Amino acid sequence: MAGNVFGTLFRVVTFGESHGAALGTVIDGCPAGIAINRDEIQTALDRRKPGAKTGDKFNAAVTARSEADSVEILSGIMDGISEGTPIALIIRNTSQHSKDYANIEHTFRPGHADYTYFEKYGIRDYRGGGRSSGRETAARVAAGAVAGMVLKTAGIKVTAYTIAAAGISCSKREMDVIECNALRACDAEAAAEMDKRIQELRAQGNSAGGIVECTVSGVPAGLGEPVFDKLDAELAKAVVSIGAVKGIEFGSGFEAAGSTGKDNNDAMRTENGKPVFLTNNAGGILGGISNGNDIVFRAAVKPVPSIFQKQQTVSINGNTFEDSDMAIEGRHDVCLCPRIVPVIEAMTQLVLADMLLRSRSSQI
Repeated sequence: MAGNVFGTLFRVVTFGESHGAALGTVIDGCPAGIAINRDEIQTALDRRKPGAKTGDKFNAAVTARSEADSVEILSGIMDGISEGTPIALIIRNTSQHSKDYANIEHTFRPGHADYTYFEKYGIRDYRGGGRSSGRETAARVAAGAVAGMVLKTAGIKVTAYTIAAAGISCSKREMDVIECNALRACDAEAAAEMDKRIQELRAQGNSAGGIVECTVSGVPAGLGEPVFDKLDAELAKAVVSIGAVKGIEFGSGFEAAGSTGKDNNDAMRTENGKPVFLTNNAGGILGGISNGNDIVFRAAVKPVPSIFQKQQTVSINGNTFEDSDMAIEGRHDVCLCPRIVPVIEAMTQLVLADMLLRSRSSQI
């Protein structure tokens, strides 16, 4: 299967399936001498893993599948320092319920990649979707945590959070509340309303989508490769490669289409002899290159396709497709936003670590 490798200089490959023995990643291109903290990798995985609770309360948004997601470092790190050699990380699966998928061995789930994988390969892993499962993102998060440690040496920090879910939007951005609510939202009051609505949808056997915003601070001007490898283009590819993401916008985004040049341009002045931007409608990127402002983008996350209501679909009998109805069983998320937050952070960190290394080769 092609398409499992990401990056140019900071390069990662992920492997494994939802119901296989393990998932993992190999990172090639991490510079030597970077402090690599295994506990920080584990913390990132803990934020993404299934079975999460908020305090001692069950999180209505996420699946009840309980995985330790304990990371093992196989190579590339000695005494907590990167050696400049490939870093291999593995996360073993321990809580697969493959029998939950026995009823869909020949039936295609609406909203999933079952049919498209079957048409491409002539075979599919019906046990949770194989490589198309959201569980594949555990390997991305592990690799992203290492990329984050590279970015830390340059003072770059990536923070994602939910700004809308289940039809409810945040009215303020308070970063200190993100990890204190079930939705990882930046508005505690809005988060409580989101949670209430998601509990209602769970009771109905239904699901919800949302919007995750990401802010990157400490980015110097000059990161990004013009033309085909623009910084925003690479970020867009990285974020939209996450299975549930269906759209992305930077800065003022689609609102720019209804604006004017005078209103949308980010005016400039000098401060202490250096250029500064008075607004950030560009989202921190001009011409595919960072301009020194915070990078800001938003990703649209679709509703979880695994719902506990009867749906119309098709089954395959030999070489013939037949109309069918199905009700999905098993353990599934209701809203992906809280668990996709660390995945968006990870993919952003991978892009920026790669661009940081590429930028260092642009000037003598």
